Amino acid sequence: MSIQTVKTTPFSDQKPGTSGLRKKVRVFQQPHYAENFVQSVFDSLEGFAGQTLVVGGDGRYLNREVIQIVLKMAAANGFDRVLVGQGGILSTPAASHLIRLNSAFGGLILSASHNPGGPDEDFGIKYNVGNGGPAPEKVTDAIHARTLTIDSYRILDAADVDIDSIGTRQLGDMVVEIVDPVAAYAELMEQLFDFSAIRAMIAGGFTLAFDSMSAVTGPYAVEVFEKRLGAPAGTVMNGTPLPDFGHHHPDPNLVHARELYDRMMAPEAPDFGAASDGDGDRNLIIGRHCYVTPSDSLAVLAANAHLAPGYRQGLKGIARSMPTSGAADRVAEKLGIPLYETPTGWKFFGNLLDAGMATICGEESAGTGSDHVREKDGVWAVLLWLNILAARRTSVVAIMADHWATYGRNYYARHDYEAIATNNADALMAALRDSLTSLPGATNSGGTITAADDFAYTDPTDQSVSRNQGVRVLFDDGSRVVFRLSGTGTEGATLRVYIERYVGTDGDLAMETSDALAPLVAAAQELADIAGYTGMDRPSVIT
Repeated sequence: MSIQTVKTTPFSDQKPGTSGLRKKVRVFQQPHYAENFVQSVFDSLEGFAGQTLVVGGDGRYLNREVIQIVLKMAAANGFDRVLVGQGGILSTPAASHLIRLNSAFGGLILSASHNPGGPDEDFGIKYNVGNGGPAPEKVTDAIHARTLTIDSYRILDAADVDIDSIGTRQLGDMVVEIVDPVAAYAELMEQLFDFSAIRAMIAGGFTLAFDSMSAVTGPYAVEVFEKRLGAPAGTVMNGTPLPDFGHHHPDPNLVHARELYDRMMAPEAPDFGAASDGDGDRNLIIGRHCYVTPSDSLAVLAANAHLAPGYRQGLKGIARSMPTSGAADRVAEKLGIPLYETPTGWKFFGNLLDAGMATICGEESAGTGSDHVREKDGVWAVLLWLNILAARRTSVVAIMADHWATYGRNYYARHDYEAIATNNADALMAALRDSLTSLPGATNSGGTITAADDFAYTDPTDQSVSRNQGVRVLFDDGSRVVFRLSGTGTEGATLRVYIERYVGTDGDLAMETSDALAPLVAAAQELADIAGYTGMDRPSVIT
């Protein structure tokens, strides 16, 4: 085995987004493309010689091939040990836990999250730092800068490593340890939740369905729900991770998890249904005949977390992304704890968690988690729901009705307009920003506008400032519309429009969401001329 220094030239499109670098598989398959990015990551770090790196992914197409590249480059660049999930499999929250558990220097997670997989679909690489969370902007900025100047990369000339058998291998001077991807994570869940109570509830006839969407959580769900909690075999749907996710889109929303939704709305539905996404960090919660929005789920989990052993000491604070509804704000107020409103991106939550300022965090895009790791965690959210149901001995419908009666209801929806020409999306947002000063006092279908701004955030942990995080338009009844471009797509741009209306405890808490939000949907069109800029007369996805 010898270390090779391979000459290369930069690629201009390797700027990491909020969750790393995501591109089409065919882009990553270009000669030197993956190698350039991995070397740029290593070149942007200091002090990793002799340290441990965690590597794994969601099993999507190209996962195994890029893992071999990473291993050989890690050996050539001076890492002492690499932990790899068996078969190349590691959910994103499990990878975060392994980094923390083993005091690793960091980790490379190979995933494009909820994006589709396959030879014509998406792939991604994300670097997580030593706290187990996504790299902060100063690191991703350094990585991007290096991608623009890189002229060579280092790689070990060696045969591929067997990643399918648990055990230790030698790769040059580096040890490669293939580990069970599920065991350590499942043990952590047993420490946080009352498995005995959940097991008794299931043994007593409680039924559930969990859709892994042919993605990474299949092995985790089978181990936790079927083996450790005693749910019948077959409780986990689509439980085998597939490189193309069975030709499905592994995003746990009402469009792509339609099979689960239809099952939960059927006359003989299970008591509880849930799903997770490609890399296991998102979740969908559906009770029998009752869909729970991610924003409401965050609020319910925070209000009831004390029922789980891991959270009986109470919460230090709650954090939510700006586009997420204000439902959690009212829980924080009642509990007498801080509420932090951050930009979208889990790294902002990580700072608060590391500082001991927050315990539970969540995003409207179906991500919730806590201080047990530094990523959102789909299986964790499902287990906390099950723990709450076991403790309260009631249904999801009853829990939601009680929650709204206590706090009021935030009617909420997100409208996604996908694969828009980037220049058109940028023009739409520029026009909105240009109109901000003239909007207060104006009236449209949503009512009278009281305020409008472009959200900026000052991180209370380090005073760093993040600007241009989304345009907010607030109405006199407390309703709001938010416009933001997403950073998780791989082609074109995605416009996300967040629509929210709050109704107090003395109002109508049983409206259909579409009816409650109809005036604000019309207002969004009037404010941004969405059809004119996008050429679309309806959203691609509504969640």
